[in-house]
Amino acid sequence: MSSALSTDATLTELVVEYTSDPLTLMTRLAGSGLFDDYVVYERPWAWTFAGGALGEVVLDAATVRAHWPGRPPTTRAWTGRPADALRDTFAGAPLPTWTACGWIAFEFAAPRPAGRLAHLIVPRTEVRARDGRATITGVDEAEAEQVAKLLTAAAAPSAGIPSPVDVRAGGDRYRAQVAEALAEIGADRYQKVIVSRRLDIPYPVDVVSTYVRGRRANTPARSFLLDLDGFQATGFSPEVLASVDAGGRVMTQPLAGTRAFGLGTDTDARTRRDLETDPKEIYEHAVSVRTSQDELNRVCDPGTVQVTDFMTVKERGSVQHLGSSVSGVLAPGRTSWDALDALFPGVTASGIPKPDAIEAITRLEGRRGLYSGAVVTVSHDGALDSALVLRALYSEDGRAWLRAGAGIVGASTPDREYEETCEKLSSIAPHVVPLV
Repeated sequence: MSSALSTDATLTELVVEYTSDPLTLMTRLAGSGLFDDYVVYERPWAWTFAGGALGEVVLDAATVRAHWPGRPPTTRAWTGRPADALRDTFAGAPLPTWTACGWIAFEFAAPRPAGRLAHLIVPRTEVRARDGRATITGVDEAEAEQVAKLLTAAAAPSAGIPSPVDVRAGGDRYRAQVAEALAEIGADRYQKVIVSRRLDIPYPVDVVSTYVRGRRANTPARSFLLDLDGFQATGFSPEVLASVDAGGRVMTQPLAGTRAFGLGTDTDARTRRDLETDPKEIYEHAVSVRTSQDELNRVCDPGTVQVTDFMTVKERGSVQHLGSSVSGVLAPGRTSWDALDALFPGVTASGIPKPDAIEAITRLEGRRGLYSGAVVTVSHDGALDSALVLRALYSEDGRAWLRAGAGIVGASTPDREYEETCEKLSSIAPHVVPLV
C-alpha cells in the first residue's frame, strides 16, 4: 500500500531507526495519550499505527457519516449493499492518496442490519515499522516529531500483571444452543453454523497491556489494537478474511477444524494426528474451502481461483487448526470492496449456506458486533487487507468481554463444541490485565 494520506497541506515525513521490538513501539504510541482514536494493525511483514482522525467514515444501519478535512461533516441515507455505501463514500474523499483503517461488524452482512456496522479513519499521523526502520507521515509537524521521540525512547512501557479469566462459565446455556442448532441441521435448515458464547469479564480491562501480554503468547496471522470513539478491542486473528493487492489478486485463508495446542510436545503431536484424521473436522474444513472457492468465483476471472496449502495445520496460540489458502484475480470492473462483500462474513465464523446461518446466529445469539467481523485497512489504490476478528477482547463503557464459537455440523456434540470454545478462549483469557 502507498502512503496513508495526502492533502493540499505539506506533509511531514520522518524516518527513524529503532532498536525496540515493533510491539513495544506500537503500544508505546497507543498508550501515549497523543491520540484519542487509533488503530494498530500487524501483518507478517510490517506493523502500522494509524493515529488521530484526519478523515472519518461511520456506517450505521440507515446512514453513513463522513468527515473530511476542510469540509463540514455530512450524513446521508444509504440503501443496497453496505460495501457499496463505503466504496461510494471513500470515492468522495478530497484526498489524492489515503489509507483508511478500522472495523466492520458481523451485522454488516445481516439482511436487516441494526446498530453500527463500520467505523474507519484516515489517520492524521501514520507510522509504518519494518526491519528496524519506522516511517512517520503526518499533517502536523509537531505531532510527527513527538512520535519520533517516542519511537526512539529507551524505556519500555510496563505491560501490567494479568488476572486470568475463567473460561468455563456458561456451559449449560451454550450446550443448549448447540443442541438447538443440531436439531435445525437435522431438519435440513442449513449444513453448518458457528454458535458462539460471550464471556463477560468482571472488572475493567487495560486493553493496551492485554495486547502486549496476549501478542507475546500468540502466533496470529494478523493482530490488532484499536480505540475508536471509546470502543476498544484487541485480538490475535488466526486467519485472513480477504487480502487484495493493488493489482487485484485476492487471497482468503479459511480455517476450520480445531484442537488444543501448547500442552507439551507429545500431547500436541497426538492432538494434531487426531485433528488430521477426524472425519467431522475434515468435513467441516472441506466445505468451508469449497464455499470460499464459490465466493471468489463470483468476483474473479474464470479459471484464476485456486486452492493452495490444502488442509495444513496452523498453530495459533492455544489451538491448532486445519487451514487452506484460496486465491484468485479480480475480474474486470470488480474492486476490493466486491471481494470483501463476497467473502464477508468469514465462512468459518458464520456457516453454510451463509444466509441461513446468519439468520440462525441472529436468533440464537442476538447482536455480535465486532466478533466474527473484521479489522480492515483499505487504500485509494485498491489494496485491502482484513483480519477475521476471533480470539479478541472487547471493551466499552467500562465493561469488557470475550467471545468464542465453534462450527456445528451434523456430527457435532454439545460437549465437544463447548470444549472447543474453552480452548479458543484460552488464547487470550490468561493474558487479560485489569485496569488499575
